[in-house]
Amino acid sequence: MVCARLLLCLAIAVVLAQAPAWAQLTPYDPYADSQEHPAPVAADGSIQWGVFYKSAEMQQAYQRLWNLGACRGTNRAITEPVQRNKLLIDRLPEADYAGQVVAASGTLAGGMIAFRPAATAAEPLIVQLHPAGVSRLRVRGRMPATILRPGCTIRLMAEVDAEGRVTEPVTAFEIVTPAAEVRPDPVEPGARRQIVGSVRLVRKDTVTLRVEAGRLRRLTFSLAADAVATIDAARLDLVAPGDAIAVTGRLWSGEGAMGGGTVFASDVTVTKPPRPGEAAVPAAGDVAGRP
Repeated sequence: MVCARLLLCLAIAVVLAQAPAWAQLTPYDPYADSQEHPAPVAADGSIQWGVFYKSAEMQQAYQRLWNLGACRGTNRAITEPVQRNKLLIDRLPEADYAGQVVAASGTLAGGMIAFRPAATAAEPLIVQLHPAGVSRLRVRGRMPATILRPGCTIRLMAEVDAEGRVTEPVTAFEIVTPAAEVRPDPVEPGARRQIVGSVRLVRKDTVTLRVEAGRLRRLTFSLAADAVATIDAARLDLVAPGDAIAVTGRLWSGEGAMGGGTVFASDVTVTKPPRPGEAAVPAAGDVAGRP
């Protein structure tokens, strides 16, 4: 039994020593190693990333060995390459980056944004959002109402009838991400008031809205042909190529980085380009000032 285990250790040590330095192609996951998983947010409010594995394949091979119960920390031919494979993201310095969005995918929890910091940059940088959803993302600007989609939370001023139908076509509304503790007011018919709800269905120019308070929970309204959405929300699916981006995060451009480098982001602000005839959106304010 001892000999068999020793042979297994030696075989995996060779695999680890010869493993190529492939990039980590999947979203960062600090919980991949059950031995090291700091709380996503520290007591002082800062974001904690934990360990990044430069080669995901090497880490997976080591985990298989660990789970088999073989060579637990005793074989330096295994442990030393494994230690060199680890990057403590929280020790990287934070800095600010800016550029233009190339692509975006995923959600607030673990999604990614590719952007070029300059027109001459050979490869885009990749913004990595924390998998626990604690990276602070803000998307802002004005867009045609056709950007509206199910799942968006919107805020508008309107009057509804007794059946929950908005009495006039809507020409303007806001797409927002309200604070978790905010509770919307009930919607009462016959008076113009602020309505906050979640979009359930968008069919041509008709929108179905769900509100969380009062007797009227299901509202419907029609969009005017020239309706405009003002965006101030934490939604990655609203980020599009050509948007301006400003990022505060920790850059890693060494082994295992994606593109020209991976930016493990604390704060991300994405700004839509101005619409024809409109001025640019003013500079972003404090994150705490979000709706």
